[in-house]
Amino acid sequence: MAARKEKTFRFMIVGGGIAGVTCVEQLSSQIPSADVALITAGPHIKAVTNYKQVSKTLEEFDVEERPSSVLAEKFPNLTIIHSAVKSLCTQSHSVETADGRVFGYEKLCICGGGRPKLLTWDNPYVLGIRDTDSAQDLQKQLSRAKRIVVVGNGGIALELVYEVEGCEVIWAVKDKAIGNPFFDAGAAQFFIPSLEVDKPERAAPCKRTRYTTEEPEPGARGSGPTEAGSALGPDWHEGIVLRGAESAWEVYLCRYILSFCCVKPSSSLPGSLLSAGMGLEGSWPVYIQLTNGKTFGCDFVVSATGVVPNAEPFLHGNNFALADDGGLQVDDHMMTSEPDVYAAGDVCTACWEHSALWQQMRLWTQARQMGWYAGRCMAAHMLSEPIELDFCFELFSHITKFFNYKVVLLGKFNGQGLGPDQELLLRCTKGREYVKVVLSGGRMVGAVLIGETDLEETFENLILNQMDLTPYGEELLNPNIDIEDYFD
Repeated sequence: MAARKEKTFRFMIVGGGIAGVTCVEQLSSQIPSADVALITAGPHIKAVTNYKQVSKTLEEFDVEERPSSVLAEKFPNLTIIHSAVKSLCTQSHSVETADGRVFGYEKLCICGGGRPKLLTWDNPYVLGIRDTDSAQDLQKQLSRAKRIVVVGNGGIALELVYEVEGCEVIWAVKDKAIGNPFFDAGAAQFFIPSLEVDKPERAAPCKRTRYTTEEPEPGARGSGPTEAGSALGPDWHEGIVLRGAESAWEVYLCRYILSFCCVKPSSSLPGSLLSAGMGLEGSWPVYIQLTNGKTFGCDFVVSATGVVPNAEPFLHGNNFALADDGGLQVDDHMMTSEPDVYAAGDVCTACWEHSALWQQMRLWTQARQMGWYAGRCMAAHMLSEPIELDFCFELFSHITKFFNYKVVLLGKFNGQGLGPDQELLLRCTKGREYVKVVLSGGRMVGAVLIGETDLEETFENLILNQMDLTPYGEELLNPNIDIEDYFD
């Protein structure tokens, strides 16, 4: 990177998603006089709105897509550079953008997010859902579809199979139960009836506004599998009409499918497979073959199989330490292995010694927390001030909504890493609530709360306090006992 630097910024953040925008806001608030640059490929940024601190670690917020100019107007010290990153040279502390400009930095935070793990990149009938543009594309494709196949078992897949109407949905999962990253088989069974009932009418308006702006300059947006827009918000399906071409709606769940084998146009499908198929009548644009021996025809396939860290654009010529999942390794100050380079959000992997009650999951809540904490760390290091690991990393906590139920996850909610040293307490009221408590050594270490249980703050305190609950036994979940008052 021999070109002359156009300007050197005190702080530079790459990425207009939640982690990057939160980092910008934190830095600009802590050191208003510092020059801050935000490099983002798209014309929009993701902003946290309606933020609410529910308890010590639980937080709720909405995510809105806004023009980047809104952020620039809020912080006069901020310069927004609309372009993808072409290369990074940590040795010279400089970044080259796709449009050929070179900028210097004193401290850099990479918030490049993740890119979808598509089943295949070169098939027009395979759609990945990652950003707003891909969600809009899905809406267009659905309007003409009679049958789709959804592959995946994470948050996007869970929301998609519930929200899609007017076409047949074949849902292919590799696990024995739906929602495996979030739930056990019991909670999954609680949700299954939700696929068969009418969905409630929505009275609330869409929480995210789609703004229309001019198209980015040529070269401002890169291409290929390493490029991705900011990830969708937790309410990504709000305001998008996910309706197919047929009036009927059905979800066919393919359980025990180990992996996805192939995507083929009908012209190249071996005749031997047709006899093993299901619903192969007529001619479909694409057929899928699954490892359980079944073959299905459909209009298109939605690949909702998660994301991988989008670290690739920053690696060439540098010496970043990478985690096993491909993320940039960061320490407890969000610093990478390269000097003056930090990372936050989906692009990084937390490699410090974790609290016994916390684990990293690439979720919106953690993207916001990491971006906020990275900004604090960058400011503290620039001012030579000490800083300790934030309390938000003491206990894993997440609030979301699946199948129109409020879902709260706390601590080792699925007994992660506990092995046989765990005891489960369950309470379930069909169609109303599902409560699971994970105990280890008589102490609460995790919980899953589905429905309006109002137990999240009480359980959070019990997990953080590590109180011995052995004397209470199964009475802990007795619905006739007001546990909130009991442990108040």
